[in-house]
Amino acid sequence: MSALSQQQFRDAMARLGAAVNIITTDGPAGMAGFTASAVCSVTDSPPTLLVCLNRAASVWPVFSENRQLCVNTLAAGHESLSNLFGGKTPMAERFTAAEWRYGASGCPRLEGAVVSFDCRVSQTVSVGTHDILFCEVTDIARNDDAHGLVWFDRGYHPLMRPAC
Repeated sequence: MSALSQQQFRDAMARLGAAVNIITTDGPAGMAGFTASAVCSVTDSPPTLLVCLNRAASVWPVFSENRQLCVNTLAAGHESLSNLFGGKTPMAERFTAAEWRYGASGCPRLEGAVVSFDCRVSQTVSVGTHDILFCEVTDIARNDDAHGLVWFDRGYHPLMRPAC
């Protein structure tokens, strides 16, 4: 059996829908943020998420040193903000494009996010090109009025509650 190519894997992963998140940090190394769909629940005891971050990303040193972050799950209508945090836009410009508050972690929390998870990084595991950040959740801010945003088949798809 031949090995899978990177492109085959990427094409298959495009068929796996995921919530769109902006991951933020602030601390001794400064403020930074990036867009990620590689976020998931690990356990509820203690409440823990994982976030995958490419070690070649410009934000990696900031997250690595700060060891605290906020996972901001985007709402429908946040597509342009996602693109801004997923591109090469200077960091200061990324943060001026939206309203932010500071959560328990001291990291920026997006106003209007579906949910924001304030976390401290409890463990880091390196696999291939990425670090897997295990993030213990210390606080949660929910917005039950917002509808989610999913990345699927290389495009954004807003989620809406079904009409009753």
